[in-house]
Amino acid sequence: MTPPPALDFAALRSWGAAAVPSALFWTVSGAHLYGFESVDSDIDLRGCYRAPLSDLLRLRAPPDTVQPQAEVNGTLVEAVSHEVGKYLRLLAKSNGYVLEQILSPLVVAGEDFLGALRPLATRFVTRTCYHHYRGFLRTQRKLFDKEEPKKAKTLLYAYRVAFTGIHLLRTGEVQPHLPTLNATFGKGYVPELIAQKRAAEVGPLAGIDAAFHAAELDALEAELDAAFEASTLPDAGPFDELNEFLVAARLGD
Repeated sequence: MTPPPALDFAALRSWGAAAVPSALFWTVSGAHLYGFESVDSDIDLRGCYRAPLSDLLRLRAPPDTVQPQAEVNGTLVEAVSHEVGKYLRLLAKSNGYVLEQILSPLVVAGEDFLGALRPLATRFVTRTCYHHYRGFLRTQRKLFDKEEPKKAKTLLYAYRVAFTGIHLLRTGEVQPHLPTLNATFGKGYVPELIAQKRAAEVGPLAGIDAAFHAAELDALEAELDAAFEASTLPDAGPFDELNEFLVAARLGD
């Protein structure tokens, strides 16, 4: 099997700086972060940017999300960046997707900004993260149930989000990397699913037993619910401190 190409951080950094000059940080999300990128995977860049204060003071609010994309070294890069106010409001709600982006080890740009944000962001790892992972899992399950032919990608996303949510509620650690998580969960079918996904981004699953995986996901949903009920994580993060961080970020401090 041909291994997925390595990420070219220098090229991604250069492209990101040109695409969104006011970006505060970029990290890699998606399959590369989850540990099951394919030979033909896109690269998902995520981050936030700072809009000029003069734009924020106008009667007509400026756009608060930009989504540039382009080919970089022959690979499609799909980027999503929110204005820092919108981004931190999502963090204030303990949005698991945002937490995974902020804490991603695959940092393309903005190390200093992330160095300041991460200690605060970790305090938004709360019990309410459950709602993000529960909702995401249900969405993936509905997609898997109706798609024909079944795809490894869809099933892996379901397992990944279930594992991450359970692990977060039990330990307070945001861990999106499926192979690392599976060292704890010990599901023997996960490596085979990853191998099929790596061979082709959207290829059909070979020899899929849909009923078996439905039962496995039922059990994981119940485990996620139980982890929520038993979790000793706080119910909310320090909103006022995050508000002060936003003010400082917008003033350029």
